[in-house]
Amino acid sequence: MVKERQLDLLYLVKYILKWLVIAGSIGILSGSASAFFLAALDWVTEARLHHPWLLWLLPAGGASISFLYLKHGKEAGKGNNLIIEQIHSGDGAVPLRMAPLVLFGTLTTHLFGGSAGREGTAVQMGGSLSEWFGRLIKINPLDRKIVLMCGISSGFGAVFGTPLAGAVFGLEVLAIGVISYEALLPCFIASFVGHLVTTAWGIQHIHYAIGDIPPLDWLVMTKVICASVLFGLSAFVFIQLTRKLKQLFSKWFANPVAKSAIGGLLVIALVYALGTRDYLGLGIPLIQHAFQEAASPAVFLFKTLFTALTLGTGFQGGEVTPLFVIGSTLGSALGGLLHLSVPFLAAIGFVSVFSGAAKTPIACFIMGIELFGSEGAIYLFIGCLIAFLCSGRNGIYESQRPLAYRMGK
Repeated sequence: MVKERQLDLLYLVKYILKWLVIAGSIGILSGSASAFFLAALDWVTEARLHHPWLLWLLPAGGASISFLYLKHGKEAGKGNNLIIEQIHSGDGAVPLRMAPLVLFGTLTTHLFGGSAGREGTAVQMGGSLSEWFGRLIKINPLDRKIVLMCGISSGFGAVFGTPLAGAVFGLEVLAIGVISYEALLPCFIASFVGHLVTTAWGIQHIHYAIGDIPPLDWLVMTKVICASVLFGLSAFVFIQLTRKLKQLFSKWFANPVAKSAIGGLLVIALVYALGTRDYLGLGIPLIQHAFQEAASPAVFLFKTLFTALTLGTGFQGGEVTPLFVIGSTLGSALGGLLHLSVPFLAAIGFVSVFSGAAKTPIACFIMGIELFGSEGAIYLFIGCLIAFLCSGRNGIYESQRPLAYRMGK
């Protein structure tokens, strides 16, 4: 019995040391890449704000992105879905060229005014770098899947400054309703190291205040549940609109270069039709405003349209930060209508819409605690759960396995 315990302890120590080295190395690579990306993203955003004429180059920028992916992208064009596919099947590869391609594509999108996010870029860089590192050290097929999950976690945790949410996101995003715990420790190490490395490079993340938390009673709970249903429905609209636009534009324009150029022209037309550039780029000012005063109910709809059009016509970037904008502005607008604190409901919407769209309620709940504190934990959990249930069967990641698959139906 004593010998068996000693062997178990030895195995545990070897397991921990093994993944400290492997996942820690992935965190260093991914965290450094994310730091460079975030610094470059700030630079191109400032350039766009100081030079409004850059918007007119959006069609050319979109065309150049699509041309580059057409000639050199190959499997890398699948983006996040390729990484998820490889974790499930393991019968292909995540090419290293995915990292520079998505970096160039996302920075070009933001430089010229496309409405997109940043998590997709960080996750794809993390996935491609982790695959390269795994091949370098000749990892076995089972460990390769964990290495790719580490790449997702480290990229996500580093780009948002939420290492706990990043660790769980890498586990939860693979299949709706199921979390695989064998990779929990490696994903946590990779996400935490990635976060530390990113901050060590001088990257600072924006923080938002949830404000006063209302006391727990049936009226407040009812209002939060009603708002959460709307958060889930808004996630559903975003998912369906983005997918439909991708299908329609691919049908109408067989040439992806022409498709992206037309998409850029349509974004410019929307800007001048509405008379504002608020919906371009990440949309961080919209989030900041949503936490300060009640937003117009139209803001979340326009951000949905701009982002769905940008991503649906072949531009690069992620969906998550626009989803933060959609959720926080919708919550801000509902705060005035439901007579609840505006920053309180904006914070719940911030993570809840993302929960519904990504089908990762636990990761989003943890993110809410990391960003806004634990005082409003019960409200944050209700928001993420209800939005997840009310957002339909499919999420923003097409390779994510549905719940029916996992239940054997």
